[in-house]
Amino acid sequence: MASGTLHLVATPIGNLGDVTLRALEVLRVVPLIAAEDTRVTRRLLTRYEITTRTTSYHAHSDPARTAELLDHLRGGADLALVTDAGTPGVSDPGAELAAAWAVEGGRVEAIPGASAVMVAVVVTGIAGPRWSFEGFLPRRGRDRRDRLARIGADERGTVIFEAPRRLGGTIDDLVTACGADRPAAICRELTKMHEQVIRGTLGELARTVAGGSMDARGESVVVIGWSDAIAATGDWRRSTAGATARGAEDPLPSALARVETLVSDGVARGEAARRVARETGLSRRVLYRVS
Repeated sequence: MASGTLHLVATPIGNLGDVTLRALEVLRVVPLIAAEDTRVTRRLLTRYEITTRTTSYHAHSDPARTAELLDHLRGGADLALVTDAGTPGVSDPGAELAAAWAVEGGRVEAIPGASAVMVAVVVTGIAGPRWSFEGFLPRRGRDRRDRLARIGADERGTVIFEAPRRLGGTIDDLVTACGADRPAAICRELTKMHEQVIRGTLGELARTVAGGSMDARGESVVVIGWSDAIAATGDWRRSTAGATARGAEDPLPSALARVETLVSDGVARGEAARRVARETGLSRRVLYRVS
């Protein structure tokens, strides 16, 4: 039996100019586009004068809709699957349909393009050479606590998504799990006119969110830096950027002197760095390595 191809088409995460030529070509020639929200997809199609028919397919679609789309493919017709923004299957609908069609021996083809995950990793520069993607964290309970504990224990960087109403609570939980001095960044409105990337330690970000100085509208991408992100740069000033930018006295020399005093009193250097880090808010790793 002839079968169609399922095209998983990445669409822009904000700036409509970021769509690829190949994506536009596929969206023009397929007979049907399955879209997470047809109204959102219609804005992209209108921009590029594409008149292909669309149908709704999202995370809460009835199983009958999946069956309809599989029947469409079994009949030999191609299908393009798009989400509101980014790559289908990455914390968005798509994986279930792709897996079902692949099991039947159908052809699944990815049309690569924009991804909020990759943009955040690149623009923040703190994820490190190895990092994990967690998507949206569980909202509550043991699953959430376990996931946060694993992130805190992981030396790699981590990328998560978060909704605006839960951002403050999640940053606070990350402070508890990872430590206030862990480097991190909050990314909003990526690739859009009002793109906002706020960098700092988790403790600094928690104060920024709590203080209301950051626009909380829209979903955010949070990047937790790899555990040696500050020390590996060889530039301890990153950990005190907020203080020095405000013209405050450089806190590092006195903090280092405090570490040496504790060491001379018989405290292990690692423990001394840990104590001073708690007292000053500086990075324990910076205090240990610079000492």
